[in-house]
Amino acid sequence: MAIKDIPTLKIGNLEINPPIIQGGMGVRVSRAGLAAAVANEGCAGVIASVGLGDYENNPASKFVEVNNDALRAEIAIARSQSKGIIGCNVMVVLSNYEDMLQVCAEENVDLVISGSGLPLDLPKFFVGKDTKLIPIVSSARALNIICRKWKQNFNRMPDAVIVEGPMAGGHMGYSYDDVTNNKTLTLEEIVVEVVAYANALETPIPVIAAGGVFDGADIVRFLKLGASGVQMATRFVCTDECDVDIKFKQAYLDAKEGDITIINSPVGLPGRVLKNDFVDRVKNGETVPFKCRFRCLRSCDPKTVPYCIAKVLGDASRGNMENAFVFAGSNAYRCTEIVPVKTLVNQLKEEIIANL
Repeated sequence: MAIKDIPTLKIGNLEINPPIIQGGMGVRVSRAGLAAAVANEGCAGVIASVGLGDYENNPASKFVEVNNDALRAEIAIARSQSKGIIGCNVMVVLSNYEDMLQVCAEENVDLVISGSGLPLDLPKFFVGKDTKLIPIVSSARALNIICRKWKQNFNRMPDAVIVEGPMAGGHMGYSYDDVTNNKTLTLEEIVVEVVAYANALETPIPVIAAGGVFDGADIVRFLKLGASGVQMATRFVCTDECDVDIKFKQAYLDAKEGDITIINSPVGLPGRVLKNDFVDRVKNGETVPFKCRFRCLRSCDPKTVPYCIAKVLGDASRGNMENAFVFAGSNAYRCTEIVPVKTLVNQLKEEIIANL
């Protein structure tokens, strides 16, 4: 078995080998530096569009414009550093969701990944474009709804689908009760269900497994279940090229298995984070007063939430950890060193070959 034997993830005319999409991590975690480095290794690099602009130091009326300009700049930087596949993750729950998609369309990014809600209108922004559209789902039922709506309203289907399970980092598409009481299906179970649906479509689409995928053995396990590739996010945090402050990365290196916990995020979704003093305080009901100048997430009610999730995550990315926490997948504690993206991808390749 050799490198040439590693399966390629084919999404339309895009070929991704090894079959890894780097997950979009916000706020300001996966930006151009990480995306370009990942793309240079044959994987797909993804910029997280949420909260990129310096909106804190601009008038609230400039929120959309500042973020549009920032996303455009990140795409340009990534392209200047890589000839590989560059995509963007745009969450449905963003109040500037449509503006972000418009930028992606104008910049002709290779792919757009969209979750945190059902992206039922995603295709309307990409008529006549070759951008690959990839929804994130947590069930075959959700994919069925998307396929029916897209076919009915736009006469097109997803180019691929990402199946995100309950072990993912950050905000998850499940209820807090379901995640904390283990009422969800495993990623393996969901992948089998979605693969069966995707393969039964008139034109089958590739399924990409996400949430808790950590090493080559995990990748091969999902390939054997019928997935065509995986999305990995947590693993790319502890790389030289990841765009966050060293204190953010150090939180991963310092973490032990028992340090990963679930919070009930202010925006109505459970989130997997690394425990710290701030997490303990908010779990005990502490509030952090703030003034919302722009409602960046549609599911957030600034009048009732105990703290601003955008500020918390933005501070974390800059290493200001006093009133912040770090999103992390279930295997974050297994990160033990910071390495170049090339080193990580080569290791994953070796592990894939060893397990095929």
